[in-house]
Amino acid sequence: MSAIDPLGHLKGRKGAFRIALIPPEVLDALNDGLIETVNLNEFLALELPRLARSVAGHIGLDAQSERLADTIAMLGALKPMQRHGHIARALYDLAALHDERDAVAHRLATHASDVARCWAAQWVTLSGLPLAAQLESVRRFAADPHFGVREIAWMAVRDAVNASLDEALVLLQPWVRDADPNIRRFASELTRPRGVWCAQIEVLKAEPWRALPLIEPLRADTSRYVQNSVANWLNDASKSQPEWVDKLCARWLAESDAAETRYIAKRALRTLSRQ
Repeated sequence: MSAIDPLGHLKGRKGAFRIALIPPEVLDALNDGLIETVNLNEFLALELPRLARSVAGHIGLDAQSERLADTIAMLGALKPMQRHGHIARALYDLAALHDERDAVAHRLATHASDVARCWAAQWVTLSGLPLAAQLESVRRFAADPHFGVREIAWMAVRDAVNASLDEALVLLQPWVRDADPNIRRFASELTRPRGVWCAQIEVLKAEPWRALPLIEPLRADTSRYVQNSVANWLNDASKSQPEWVDKLCARWLAESDAAETRYIAKRALRTLSRQ
């Protein structure tokens, strides 16, 4: 007889449209790190001290350690996303002292909580690894089934890519031909000239054509997820190099009479069309 998942009935839920309407059973499971968030309201409702201690215990770290307690004590003085970065750092430091650090890292990277996996993705930033190794490490998070983890994945290596752009543009070329649309979208989103909630890539704002080896193969991508990212990439570029983006879209439309390309071009030119 197969085991029955006691939380199975919660996993297909639709998220509440207000924090106050989240059922207590769901909140408890979220804060105990037993299920994933399904919308922003659930994410914002998390009790981070409780979740951090739960996850620490799950992955074999001391949930009552002074290092973690000190971090939890300072969370209230930080902005929301900074809180997650500090928790990730505390867990990283505790894991560095553990005899089975790799096993701890694996448990965090495969944790049931999407937020815990976000913390694992942030470990890549802290690793100090060369860019190629950082990309290899972050790939599992770029392909994660949860949208939130995928967003943290590209943000985790954004600064490293910005610092070694030429190398990154070469390393990412196989990614845009990957069978997984999440991986293709990662390569596009990671290198957006302006991006969201991240440092801008000044080189690509000035010379977006340097990234053509990445965006050209995606001009008729079948995934709407990828299409939106490519369109946003070009829209970013249009704010500093409008003529280049206009000519590129015209060429794509002339060479690729596909609905996917038309969709990308229309969204890419949305800022220019309003001028």
